[in-house]
Amino acid sequence: MKTDRLEKLNKEMRKAFSEFIERESNKQSLVTVTRCDTSPDLANVIVYVSVLPTEAEDQVISFLNRRKVDARSYMKKRVVSRRIPRVEFM
Repeated sequence: MKTDRLEKLNKEMRKAFSEFIERESNKQSLVTVTRCDTSPDLANVIVYVSVLPTEAEDQVISFLNRRKVDARSYMKKRVVSRRIPRVEFM
């Protein structure tokens, strides 16, 4: 069961990751952050994205995985949390 605090944190992270992807992507495909799932101990976050066209999905996921450190740094500046989780894109 998720707490209100965790739901608010997920919402803030979803917004921050959306801004990061919009800023850093090459605009060749439409990438949407659908949701973020943060572990209860705030150690990990899984960011779920949808990609159109679906043929570009592998390229987008590999791009996001290469930019994990930058995405985490971007989130760190915009989301207030006692712990900054490790990021995984799916």
